[in-house]
Order: sequence, then C-alpha cells, then structure tokens
Amino acid sequence: MAARESPIARRVIGHRAIPHPASIAPPQNRATAPLSLPAYGRRPAVEAMIKLSSSHLKRYQQIGSLLWKYGRSDLARQLNSDPGFGQPEPQPKSGTATPEQLADDLEAMGPTYVKLGQVLAGRPDLLPQPYLDALARLHDRVKPFPYSEVEEIVHVELGVRISKAFSRFDPEPLAAASLGQAHTAALRDGREVVVKVQRPGIRQIIAEDFEVLGQIATFLDEHTEFGRRYRFGIVLDEFRQTIQQELNYEREAQNLITVAQNLAEFPLLKLPSPVLDYTGSNVLTMERINGHKITELSPIARLEFKGGPLAEELLRAYLKQVLVDGVFHADPHPGNIFVTDEGRIGLLDLGMVGHTAPGMQENLLKLLLAVSEGRAEEAADVVIQISRKAEGFDPVEFRRRISQLVTVNQDKGLQQMQVGQALLNLGRDARNNGVAVPSELTLLGKTLLQLDEIGRILDPDFDPNASVRRNVGELMSKRLRKNLTQGSLFSSVMELKDFMTHLPSRLNRIMDAVGNSDLEVKVKAVDATTLLDGMQKIANRITAGVVLAALIVGASLLMRVDTRFQLFGYPGLAILCFLAAAAGGFWLVISIFIQDAKSRKHASRAHP
Repeated sequence: MAARESPIARRVIGHRAIPHPASIAPPQNRATAPLSLPAYGRRPAVEAMIKLSSSHLKRYQQIGSLLWKYGRSDLARQLNSDPGFGQPEPQPKSGTATPEQLADDLEAMGPTYVKLGQVLAGRPDLLPQPYLDALARLHDRVKPFPYSEVEEIVHVELGVRISKAFSRFDPEPLAAASLGQAHTAALRDGREVVVKVQRPGIRQIIAEDFEVLGQIATFLDEHTEFGRRYRFGIVLDEFRQTIQQELNYEREAQNLITVAQNLAEFPLLKLPSPVLDYTGSNVLTMERINGHKITELSPIARLEFKGGPLAEELLRAYLKQVLVDGVFHADPHPGNIFVTDEGRIGLLDLGMVGHTAPGMQENLLKLLLAVSEGRAEEAADVVIQISRKAEGFDPVEFRRRISQLVTVNQDKGLQQMQVGQALLNLGRDARNNGVAVPSELTLLGKTLLQLDEIGRILDPDFDPNASVRRNVGELMSKRLRKNLTQGSLFSSVMELKDFMTHLPSRLNRIMDAVGNSDLEVKVKAVDATTLLDGMQKIANRITAGVVLAALIVGASLLMRVDTRFQLFGYPGLAILCFLAAAAGGFWLVISIFIQDAKSRKHASRAHP
C-alpha cells in the first residue's frame, strides 16, 4: 500500500527535532472521513421500516434473544417497578439471567454493544446497581486487535512507518477498549507518549449496528408504553452523538487543548498534551502521564497523599467546566482518572465532551444549588422551566415527588446520597410524570455521580453537597467576569444608557397622545381565525337545530288539516315536513360525528 507523504515523513527522515506540541498548528488540509451515522428518533415513518437483509436479520435475532432473555429477568421487573422507601432491590432467582451475563452477552455482540454497555454503566437512572457494577468491567477489559493492523493503520494515517516516526513503539497495548487501543511509545526527541489507534473497520460496523438499533428503538417508542416512558430513540441519538465524537481523534486532541486551557488555574490537575503532527482521525498521539488509576491504589498508597484537597479541586474544576466554561469532560469514570507520581490528578480520555449553552448553565447552577440546599419548590420550578411537558402533565404531583426527593437528599453526606444521584433521580421522576428533561441535566447528573465515586475513593469523608455550597460564590463571580470579558455586560449597559436617554422624549409623546385622545391600543388575537370558525360552526348547528324543530312543530300542526294530497294515509304536506326533519336530523348527527373525529385527529397530530 502506497503511503501518502506527510510533514512527519519529511521531518522524521531528515532526523530534525520535532517542536513541542504547543507550537504546532493543527493541520488544515488533512483528509478525514467523518463518520456519518443516521440520527434516529427524527426520521420519517417510511424510513423506519424494518430491513430484511441477511446481516440485519442476524442482528435482529441477536437483539431479540437479548430482549427475550432479560425481559423475563429481574432487570425488567426492576425497570418497571417504583421502589418504595427502604425496600431492597429484588434479587435474581437461580437460573435466570444475571448482570454478569448481560456484560458477557454485550461483549460477544461486538464493539458497538460493548460501548453501549459502557455508556449504560454510567446511567443509574436507567439500570439497577448490580447491572452497573457488572457493566463497569467493559471499560478496560476488551480483547485487543493484532499489532500488524496497528502498524498498517499508523502507516496509512501518518504517512510513515512506525519505525521512522517513533524511536520505540511497544507492540503490547497498554489498554484495549471497544473503539481502539493504546500503546506506549517514544518520539524521536525522546519524549514518552501514548498512541491511541482506532480499531480497523469500526466505523462501518457501528454504522450498520446503529441502523438496526434505530429501527428497533423507533418501533419500541411507537408501540410500547415502556418505550414511550424511556424514549429509546432519544437515548440512542445521544449515544450516536457520543460515539461520533469518540471516533474522531482529531476532535479529541482539540478537546485536550481546550479543557487544559480552561483548567490552567487548577495546579492539582493534569491533562496530557496532544502531539498534533502525530495525530489524525484514526490515530492520537499524546503525552504520557505516569501514575496509577485510582481504582488500583492500595490503602497504603492512599496514605501517601492527601485525598481531600484532590477531591475538592476535582469537583471545583468540573463545576467550573459545566457552569462557566460550557465545555466539560463528560466521562470521568474511575478508569479515566489517574493519580500521578507527583500526587496530582490526571484526566484521560476526552473523547466524550459535553457542552452547555449560557442559558442552560444558569439554570443548571440554580438547580444544583436548590438540590444541594434542599429547596424543593425552586428545584421543581427550574426543571419545569427547562423541560418539555407532555399532555396531561400534573404540576402538583410533580412538585410533590420532587419535594420528597430533595428532602431525602437534604443534609446528606457522600456515604448516603450523592448530588449526582439526586439529579438523576430527579430526571427519572420527571420522566415518570410526563416531563422530558434536557440531555444536559442527565449528563451533569451522570458526571457528578462519577465524581462522587471518585471522591469516595480519594477521601471517604468528602461531602460534595458542602463543596457545592462552598464554591457557589466563586462560580457566580467567574460567570460575571466571563460575561464582562465577552462583552455581554457592556452590551447591556449600552442598551440601558440608550433606554434612559430616550425615556423622557418617549414619555412626552405618550402623554401628548393621551391628552389628544390619539392613543390607540391594538390587540392581536393569535387564534382569532380559529376562534371565529369555531363560533360559526356552533351557530350553524344551532340554526340547523332550530329549523329542524320548526319543521317538526309545523308538521305536527299540519296533521290536523285534512287535504286531498295524502301519503301513507296522512296529510301529505305534514308527512313531507316530517321526512325533511328526519333527513336533516340524520345529516346533522352524521356531520357532528365526522367533525369531532377530524378535530380529535388534528389535536393528536398537534400534540403527539
């Protein structure tokens, strides 16, 4: 296979020193093939038809077997149950499917389903705790692919052979995941790096799997109460966007740069620097962080550093990312958090990054404070404001459920109730009461829940509720400074100056119009046409009823008048009036039923 020439090939072959990554500009003309996955949940009905190709039939059979197996297990019973206070989770019966078997089954179905299991492992609002624990092993216990394929991918992506680009490249992977694997290596200038290589053919496999999953999700959402409750189409669409981000290693390199700049003020945090000239859409080269996963630290090793300050700074940094910067590391599970040899926190794997708009940031900040401080009414108001309400939404019942949830969470420490768990429970209760919360709330809850777990490992006495209250003042001041820097505050001041400057003249014109009786108030009814049409239909029905009643009364009076013209042995004119009244009454009833059916159909389309 002919390798295309690249800046790396010219620089490595000439044995010139490679500049530091901070001085390297990202390539502008690199040919990349972005993954194009169809977005399900917003497709026309004609595109949601089940395809019957041989490959799809095999997937349907596998997914059907999976649904049948776990649809009869304790998992389905727990998902459909509404746990009461203090009730233990039901345990699986002997011989039924177990959480460990679910992890094994997903792993056997391929990388897409392994990644699905990884995502579900961080969603306690969807799965019970035993299944979360079983799926957690999918984060880093995946079979690697051969080194020969690694060489070919690196060669094609960077344009040079591994032996020319690196002075050392370890054939054995440091870690293997569902989408790729990481190898330790060294650059020609001696720097130690980690090289992430994407699995060969993974994009095509994932695209086909998503087509099948999208058809099944659409079917469940449209035809089952369970699907309408959990909105599998929306969940799958979020999953699709997550994988699209993680499959583009150039985007992950940019995420490393952006988040590192935002967290420069936190000295206890460390992010690896990407080497952009050694990075493409399928290969990511970044600085190696020496340390250990926090899950691998022994109790004795934890005594060598102070976990409390690390947990405090980590939570404070994530709150700043979510509520001030608007860009945050969205997958801080314990496998992605290192304790470096210098006693700092290392953040790895920024393929999954969340984004929050300025308006959503303020609402999430209000919600986080309300939950942390036990203000249930305010928490319910914020959720209602930022969410989409379904038909039949009961705000009174929703506020009662949120009040119960927040009251339980109030003044609870890390060992009892976490902030992230409280937000996920809030989203679950909202969904059960006909409120579709935004994905940012679920992502924030999942992220904070993972931080709660990390905090428990670093310092068992760390209380995230107290940390949120301690840092809220700083967060608000940073938001104010950010608005000032971005010019939004200056814009508001200029608008206020313009308003105050023109206020006297505007008031004078209003008062002159009032004094001269020239003031007019125009009211525009948004649905005036619809209202008039409805009133006209009512008037027509009333008029038709009056006419029919008059025909019946007139026919009754004419029955007493003897005439030569008779029908059925009765006065003919009276019988004609009766027949006309009967036909008119039948037509009126039929038209009422038809019109009401059309109105119900139109209302169902307007409010699905």
